[in-house]
Amino acid sequence: MPEITLELTDQQAHLLDTIRKQQGLQTLDQAAEWLIKQRMRGASLRLTGRNRALHAVGSPRK
Repeated sequence: MPEITLELTDQQAHLLDTIRKQQGLQTLDQAAEWLIKQRMRGASLRLTGRNRALHAVGSPRK
């Protein structure tokens, strides 16, 4: 898999460092990877509609 180099602003680096500390990670790269995975999990849940309540549409037909 190709490596991606990120050019970070000071604010972005600070945010990744905060995430790194909260999650007990060693590097900013690991923090960026964690953040991307979290975002992808959330997007896939919204896309598939998982974790939503199911409601009956009508009475069953006989």
